[in-house]
Amino acid sequence: MLYTPTLLQRGTPAVDIDNNRWRAVWLDQANAITTEEYSALLKARFERLSAWQNYTLSQWQATQSQQEELNVAIREALINGKEGCCNSDGDIQTTQERLKRISTAVKYAWEAYRRDALGYDEFRPLSHSGTNMTRQGIGYFVADVLDTLWLVGLQKEYAEARQFLADHVTYNQTGAVSLFETTIRVLGGLLSAFHLSGESDIQLLHLADELGTRLAYSFETDSGIPPETASLQHQKHVYAYQSSTADISALQLEFRYLSKLTGKRRYRKYVDKIMDIVLKAPKWGWSCDTIRLGSRGDSYYEYLLKQWLQTSQTEPRFRKEYDAAMEGVKKYLVAVSPNQNLTFVGELLSPHNTNPEFSPKMDHLVCFLSGNLALGATQGRSLAEMSPLELSVSNREDLILARELAETCVRMYLDTASGLTPEIAYFRWTNPVTGAEKPFDANTQLVKPGGDILVHALDRHNLLRPETVESLFILWRITGEAKWRDYGWRIFEAFARWARLPDGHGYSNLLGVTVMPSQHTDKMETFFVSETLKYLYLLFSDSSTVLLSRYVFNTEAHPLLHFTWNK
Repeated sequence: MLYTPTLLQRGTPAVDIDNNRWRAVWLDQANAITTEEYSALLKARFERLSAWQNYTLSQWQATQSQQEELNVAIREALINGKEGCCNSDGDIQTTQERLKRISTAVKYAWEAYRRDALGYDEFRPLSHSGTNMTRQGIGYFVADVLDTLWLVGLQKEYAEARQFLADHVTYNQTGAVSLFETTIRVLGGLLSAFHLSGESDIQLLHLADELGTRLAYSFETDSGIPPETASLQHQKHVYAYQSSTADISALQLEFRYLSKLTGKRRYRKYVDKIMDIVLKAPKWGWSCDTIRLGSRGDSYYEYLLKQWLQTSQTEPRFRKEYDAAMEGVKKYLVAVSPNQNLTFVGELLSPHNTNPEFSPKMDHLVCFLSGNLALGATQGRSLAEMSPLELSVSNREDLILARELAETCVRMYLDTASGLTPEIAYFRWTNPVTGAEKPFDANTQLVKPGGDILVHALDRHNLLRPETVESLFILWRITGEAKWRDYGWRIFEAFARWARLPDGHGYSNLLGVTVMPSQHTDKMETFFVSETLKYLYLLFSDSSTVLLSRYVFNTEAHPLLHFTWNK
């Protein structure tokens, strides 16, 4: 049965629609602005009781111009199809050349590590050495980059890395590791590689199961909340003194998927108990002095949405909590700079007070939010494959905010001398109540004359992080707009120019991005290969490569297949 798009209520999925038959109808629907519905949404948000009696701040809303720009993007997506704007022979050749460049960059990084530090958990490219987190090492680097080697077509290197894990890595050892980092990097990497093998490489699953068993010792606390550090040997009466929101709420995708693959329900039980506690906890039952979407908070919001997506949208409590959180972000944390009109997500200081302070500070980590908002708006589907009426008013707003945040994150790169972002940025900001601009700090540098992005002296470094290119990849897949690829390529070229070490020694972090050339630091993060280069490669790949509507990426960019629980 075909559902007629003209009869759809906004926000209703159009099941089994013949795309070509209804494309003209969809194009007409793309002209709608939904002014009355959006006004009602804003009215409800503004009237919602504030958590702070004395906190007054202008609340963000999408402008008429931004609504119209989204409609243009929707129309272009419908006209161009899901592969986007770039289908000429010249465009295809350019895309293939860029894929080759990125694949070569992955190989360059891997070969440096293999030659100088194979088997070590972390790589020191300047000293040509490595370090371990335990005496024997846990395959931290190798497991994290394994699926990247597969996806970019480096089969020889993949086989070498996989064999190293099979022959040399065991988790039956003494030592303590970060529960969060080991889960997202090592466990996530093993699970993703197992799936990419066609779920035939049982040795990878056995390794994941062994690691999962040992990490799960940390869940055996009186409260069910694990400590941040996990012992690989069983220890009774583990006590969690204090754990961050992100650290305990970003283990779920990996352990739930491990539970699905192995049939061992205890893995799911452990992490579901954590979410039960978190979602039912009083909103003030936390020890914090800042509300932010940057470090130690980011992955909590990311995994709210992704747990809902992972189990094929069958657990609505996660989506409900995610939507409520995004309402709070829009109401309290989103602001716009005065000169460049950059939309950013700030922080709320002293939230336990009746009058908290807004800080116009945004970690680069927050740039994940752009992609997350877009993913939530369409559930990973391309705008070219859906009726515009399938987007609820709230989802339209999320897509607008996603596009605006992505533009800001790109400016954090392109406005600097290096074309690379600082770790943390501050923004010029005018208090809407007093009309006064927040004064500059004495150690603050304006990265562009007349611009709005400020950098403190201690925040000028760059760790080759992935969050912006992650969002560019998701926005490209959903909208098909050429600019997201163009931005991504400029960022890749800046990495290639400034972070690449000569003579085959890989890449390294940078001490500063505002004055070039910059000094290198003696570290190449695993996430540069496992996330940054992977997302850049996927940005230029065919849309069928790791479909966003069928896979969810964990916070370390390891793709995990959607599934449903057996009843």
